[in-house]
This record gives sequence, C-alpha cells and structure tokens, in this order.
Amino acid sequence: MVSFAIPLIAGNMLQTLYNVADSIIVGHFTGPDALAAVGSSYSLMTFLTSLMIGLSMGVSVAFSRYFGKKEYENLKASIGISFVLIGTISAIITIASWLLLPSIIRLLSVPEELVDMMKSYMYIILAGLPALFVYNFYSAAERSIGNSAAALMMMALSAVINVVLDLYFVISLDWGVEGAALATIISQYAAAAAIALYTLFRSPALHFRMRDAARGVKMLPELLSLSILTSMQQSIMNLGILMVQGVVNSFGSKVMAAFAAGVKIDSIAYMPLQEFGNAFSVFVAQNDGAGRKDRIRKGMKAAFSIVTLFGLLISIIVFIAPRLLLSIFINPAETEIIDIGVGYLRLEGSFYILIGYLFLFYGIFRASGFPGVSLFLTIVSLGLRVLLAYLLSVPFGPSGIWVSIPIGWVMADLAGLTLAKIKKVSRS
Repeated sequence: MVSFAIPLIAGNMLQTLYNVADSIIVGHFTGPDALAAVGSSYSLMTFLTSLMIGLSMGVSVAFSRYFGKKEYENLKASIGISFVLIGTISAIITIASWLLLPSIIRLLSVPEELVDMMKSYMYIILAGLPALFVYNFYSAAERSIGNSAAALMMMALSAVINVVLDLYFVISLDWGVEGAALATIISQYAAAAAIALYTLFRSPALHFRMRDAARGVKMLPELLSLSILTSMQQSIMNLGILMVQGVVNSFGSKVMAAFAAGVKIDSIAYMPLQEFGNAFSVFVAQNDGAGRKDRIRKGMKAAFSIVTLFGLLISIIVFIAPRLLLSIFINPAETEIIDIGVGYLRLEGSFYILIGYLFLFYGIFRASGFPGVSLFLTIVSLGLRVLLAYLLSVPFGPSGIWVSIPIGWVMADLAGLTLAKIKKVSRS
C-alpha cells in the first residue's frame, strides 16, 4: 500500500507545482499584487480541477473492482463509457467557466485593482481544462490496475517544462501573469499527451473502442453515481476554500497575498496525506473485489498509524519554520504580509493530522460503496468552516478565519468515526 502510494504522492505534488511555480516566480519578480491575483485564481482553479479529478476518481473505484475480479471485458466497457461521460461533463465545465468568469470574480470580492490581472490569468488557465481531464482520467485508470508510476513520470516531465517556461515567459520576456498562465497550460497539455500515449502503447488492459463504450451504457447508473458523488465531495471540499477566499479578499491585498502563500504551503504539506487516502481507497476497492476482507482490516490499522505519524511530523515542521516557508513565495522585505502568513500557518497548520484522518474516511467510504457518506462529511467540514469564517472574522479579523478550518476538520472526523461504526465498514 505504501509502495503504491509513494509514486501517487510524488506525482500529485508535482502537479501542485504548476501553480506553486507560478506563485513563486510571480511573487518575486512581478510583485505582491500579482501574487494576490494568482493566489485568488488558485482557489478558483483548484475548485474547477477538483470537479474533474473527482469524476475520474469516482469511476476508478469501479475499474479497480473489475480488475480485482479479473472481469477484463467489463473493465474495458466501464472505461469506454466513463471516458465519454466525463469528457462531456468536462466540456460543459470548461464552457461554463469561460462564460461565468466575470460573475465569479465579482462574487469573490476581488479588489478592483486586481480584477483585470486575475481575468487575464484565468482566461488563459481555463484553456487548459481539457488537458486536465485527459491527464486525470488516464492517471486514474492506470492507478486502478496498480500502476501509480506512469502518472509520476509524465508529471515530472511536465513540471520541468512548466518551470522552464515560467522563468522564460515571466523573467526573460516580462509577460507577467499571462506568461505564467501560458507556461502552465503548455505543460498541462504535455502531461495529457504523454499519459495518453503511454496508456495506448503500454497498458492493453485499458484500451477501449466505441463498441466497448456502447456495451458500458448499462453501467451508467453505477458509474454516474460514483463519479458525481465523488466529484461533489472533492469539489465541495475546495468550494470551502473558495468561499473562505471571499472573506479573505474583504481584508485587502496584503491578507490575500499571505493567504495565497499559506494555501500553497498547505497544498504541499498535506498533499501526501490526501494522496495516501486516495491510494488507500484503491487498495480497499481491489481487495473488496478480490474478497480479501482480512487485508482490508489490516490495511485500515496501518493506514491510520501512518497518517498519525506523518501528520504530526509535517505540523511540527510548519509550526517551527513558517517564515522560511513563506519566504519561498513572498519577498522577505514584505514583512507585514509574512507576519500575517505566520499567523495563518501556526493556527491552521498545527492540525494537519485532522485532515489526514478525514482523507482516510473519504477513501474508506468511497471504496466500500458509500460515496454519499464521503460527500456528507465534506459538507460538515465545509459548512462549519464557512459559517465560522464569516462569524469569527468580525470580532477576530483574519485569525477568526484561520481557526475555523481545523474546527471543521475535527467535527467531520467525529462524524466519520461515528458513521464508520454504524455502517461497520471497519469490520466489512
């Protein structure tokens, strides 16, 4: 389980580098306003990306079950119809995002001086959504048959392309946020093309034709349920960050820049926990398909132990060295912004263990056939986070926003533990 998770973690951390590289280079060479604009864009883009990741992640549970049962024809049929289904939904998301972008920016309360910059960045970034669909679909398919290394190789290549083009477009050509966005989508299309070609030539079990998709129509109800519920769970989790972003923006560009840097550090810090939860979901689904209940029980104990140790470790690192981490994104001369970021990281970053447990609960319920429970836990976490952010920000300012996040995590964890006992998933 750990050996499967390591390439998955590394690959997704490299994927996170897309916007992180943008933020580092833009923050140091274009200024704090550009960092604030890219940071607000990051919350929005993470939300849109999570929709597509969730769709692919959901159907990959069915892929893993068919692979575990050695029902290869059903595997091909489910992949074919899922590609058509998710491709159609992704196209709708892309078009809707383009059309609604001005309204979304208004809802986020972006300061007027940053609106044009954010629009310029986002209109280019949104052109990369089709590439994100292709990359995440084939990555999820490869992972469903136990291959987590393929996506890592393609993402490593793509990350290098992104950083090189970022440096060239932003520093050498002085294209600002537009250059950073262009570098990102070029590297995204490179990753999509690479993983699609890899699957075509190296993974015959995942090949499908349109007649396979036609046979898979009968699977649509199950696949639609898995994909939509998982997508809602993933996107609602990031919708919480997006809605909190609206409160953050009301405090001005300095708080926006600090929050932007803090969220980037978060995304790197607990990415291993999130991807370990996803790997654990594949482990449970495959063993459930193979009828190995004993391995599921042992895996659960090991998974919670690993998350406990790693969660505590990264919290200690973030608590001890917040200024060093923030200086990666923010010019050290911007002391006021760094001070705000330190407050965020020390309040919120001390509790990564809580979100680590939550990721495991998501994986357990999704793989056990209860994706609706994962969605419910996300709503609990989101609802409290947003409600408390709005309420506590009035008397306590930005600190009230920061403390609302771990409160949402702990309440969702308690709900997950209670529902796991009720549904007896740990004794399945």
